Amino acid sequence: MTRSGQWWLIVLLSAVLILLSSTSYSRTLKACGHPFYPPVSWVSDQQLKGLAPAVTQQLFAELGYSVKLRAGYNWKRCLLEVQQGNADIVVAAYRIPSRESYLWFSSQPVIADQLALFVNRKTPPPFNNLDDLQGKVAGLLLGDSFGESLDQFLLQNTRIEYVSRNRQNFEKLADQKIDFMPIGLLSGRLQSRKLGFHEQVMPLIYRVSTEFYFLAVGKSSGLQQHLPFINRRLQEMHLNGTINRLTDHYSLLYLDQTAAEPRQ
Repeated sequence: MTRSGQWWLIVLLSAVLILLSSTSYSRTLKACGHPFYPPVSWVSDQQLKGLAPAVTQQLFAELGYSVKLRAGYNWKRCLLEVQQGNADIVVAAYRIPSRESYLWFSSQPVIADQLALFVNRKTPPPFNNLDDLQGKVAGLLLGDSFGESLDQFLLQNTRIEYVSRNRQNFEKLADQKIDFMPIGLLSGRLQSRKLGFHEQVMPLIYRVSTEFYFLAVGKSSGLQQHLPFINRRLQEMHLNGTINRLTDHYSLLYLDQTAAEPRQ
């Protein structure tokens, strides 16, 4: 090949690389998350906020994508939208078998979630272990999971009442219409304070387990190729303290918005 031909080949390859870098990852991705689980994610002023949405937007921005956060879904609908291919990303979710048919999960967690049982502060049920919950009434959000083991125990041993908004569970617990509510310790404490139920509900000392929230992409999204990068960056963010700082930041942000927050 002549020098002139080599020069034109270099120009052509450079143009192709520029085109690929500007278009391959240029589509806007749609993401959703749990609307009532601070500091992981929650909806405020019709926006999805929290640690997980912030991490998702940052990591995919580093890959060249723009991420649009969808806030109009309840948790069950969010999962369904990704399952049906109408959204691309769940910003944070437990990894359970029923979700693995339509989601690819990161191997590195976004955040650990220490599970507790919240009860009425004035009339806590006698409790030594999970067997003491048999026959009790549990309050759950539609679409919620607390790990395969606890999910199966609740289904087989308790009566479950489902609600669409977490405030309903706190109200029912305060009014003694349910016996307990499983929820992450940090999220439960934040919500009980913000929603005005701190004097009426409390967590038991018993800790059910420590579960993990993972970033997940829909199997029809074509984004699984980026999981190695996402795993590496999540690991870095844990090691350098970024996740801890974001957890503290969004916990305070959630509480600071109390006065302006509409009833959930």
